[in-house]
This record gives sequence, C-alpha cells and structure tokens, in this order.
Amino acid sequence: MKGLILSGGKGTRLYPLTYTRAKQLIPVANKPVLFRVIEAIRDAGITEIGIIIGDTGPEIREAVGDGSQFGVEITYIPQDAPLGLAHAVKIAHDFIGDDRFVMFLGDNVIQGGISPLIADFAHHDEWNSQIVLTAVEFPEQYGVAQLNADGRIERLIEKPKQPPSNLALVGIYMFDHHIFEATEEIKPSFRGELEITDAIQWLIENGYSVYPHIHTGWWIDTGRPGDMLTANSLVLEELTPEIKGTVDAESEVDTRVTIQDGAEIINSVIRGPAIIGQNTKIVNSYVGPFTSIYHDVVIENSEIERSIVLEHSTVCNIPTRIQDSLIGRHASVGINTLRPKAIKMHLGDHSRLELL
Repeated sequence: MKGLILSGGKGTRLYPLTYTRAKQLIPVANKPVLFRVIEAIRDAGITEIGIIIGDTGPEIREAVGDGSQFGVEITYIPQDAPLGLAHAVKIAHDFIGDDRFVMFLGDNVIQGGISPLIADFAHHDEWNSQIVLTAVEFPEQYGVAQLNADGRIERLIEKPKQPPSNLALVGIYMFDHHIFEATEEIKPSFRGELEITDAIQWLIENGYSVYPHIHTGWWIDTGRPGDMLTANSLVLEELTPEIKGTVDAESEVDTRVTIQDGAEIINSVIRGPAIIGQNTKIVNSYVGPFTSIYHDVVIENSEIERSIVLEHSTVCNIPTRIQDSLIGRHASVGINTLRPKAIKMHLGDHSRLELL
C-alpha cells in the first residue's frame, strides 16, 4: 500500500499566520500537523508516501525533505491549481500505479492514528474503498454518508438541509485502482473542481463496494484558529511529559509539562498540559494549561494560557493574561515601559486584538 497526503491549499482561514507559512506546517503541541500525518501513515506500516503540493511547495519540501527523518520515502506531486481532491487523486496516478492507498488531508489531526483503518482495509480485498466517518453534532455543516442495510455507503450528500445521518466524512479515504476510473468519468462541480464525493458516488453507482470506518475518537480539521487551539489542547493531553531543559529552584513545573532541549524556566510557574520548545526562555511568568510555546521564544513578566506561540517571538511585560490566542513567528507583544507609556504592536491583515 501507499500513502497520499494532500498538502496544497492557501490556508486562507488561518490568515495572517499562513501568509508566510504553509498551514500544514503550523505546529500542534510543538509538532507541525503535516509531520503528525506522515507519522500516522508510517505507523500504519506504509513507507511510500506522495505529497500533493501547491504554492507552498518549496516550504513543505524544505521541512519534510526526502522523508528519511521519518523513516519513509517521499515523492512530491505538484498541483498547478487547487482543482479539487479528486483532481489530486487523478494526478497521483503515476505514483500510485495499481496499488491500494490511503489518502489523508494534511491539515487533519485524528486521535489514535490510522493503523486500525489500514488493517481493516487490508483484510478485505473485495472492498474497493473505505471512507472514515465520525458522528458530529451538526451534520448539515459537513459531507454526510447514508448507509444501506448491509453496512455499505449508499449515498454521499454535501451539507444536506435534512441530514439522513450524523456521520460526516473525516478526510481520510482508502481506495483501490478503480478510483482512477471515477476521476476520469466525473465532471467539475459548480466550484470548478473535481470533487472526491462525486468520485466516490460514481464508484457506488457503478457497483463498486464502498464501506465505512466509523471513528469514535476525536478528530479536528485545523483549518480555523479555534480548531487549532482545540487540536492543540487535545494533543497536549496525550503527550508523555518529560523535562530536558532546565528549571531553576524558584520555579514550579507540574507533572504534565514537557520542557524541550535548551529551554530555561526561571522564577516561573508552568501548569500543564503544556509544552515549552527548544531554547525558549520563560522568565518571571506564568504559562497555563493547554499552551504550546514553540522554539526560540521569550516569555518574560507575562501570563499566557490556552494559546500557541510560534518560533522567535517575544511576549514581555504584559499586565493582563493572554489566553485563547495564536501568536505567529517573529512576533513581538509588549508594553512600552518608558514614558509616554503605550501599547505597541505589529499586526498582520485579518488580525484581531482585544484589549480589556
């Protein structure tokens, strides 16, 4: 089997963080989401992985390399324009060949990995496709599957006004080579894209077997800032804490905190689950639960909770607690201590600032 990761897209819902960074490389619990996807596929026993790339391809190539850091072989497949998930499958035909494969959206985070899914599909050669579904609270906001009496998928409906079930498509798909027939037969949607739901529906209507895999754990599409924070919180709870940096005698670090290599905790309180990145310095500060501070960051005389701070940023002398926030790379957040005193900041397009 092979793996196919979709890592194109501009990440507009995560602006301004994604103006200068691929959305799949934004870290959750200090590890880029794309890295988690690669590791999930590897842990399921698949070592040949193709990655569909778009405008952010050079950055993804630089971060992922040839895959050797993960113990896999990576093939990059450029997609000239975002023409749909089924189009991504279509252009991956040369890489996939006649092999069965798993397709995984590169900005999704799923509890427990995909090893059970791979094993399930591998033990059923007669299945042409298997689609991961999960129960959701508002199915009208998703693509929804309707199952027939024998457990196969009968119909897929995109954002139905009256959902026939609460089972939504997660963004993880298993296919055999018949999916390439489907991508040749379907037409672009009103969006001008080849939709994967149309390709799967073509399989169903032409007599191929499409079965569900019902995922009962959590699943997050990290496409929005709030989703990133939720995913960060969930993954932090799954980490095995360890302290590799230094913690001075005046600091208090609880048992659910990870301190990475070279980090320094000085006269501060860290409450987990939380992670402090490499060479980061926390001085006279409080870092609360569900916070990820990435590498080479300085937090001084400040408090922060349930937030993500990216690399090379500084947060200093803030008189009120920062919470539920995403702070990008090379950002500076602080209070001018000289007169006339003022708040100083540099904000990108689509930023939001709330002062109390």
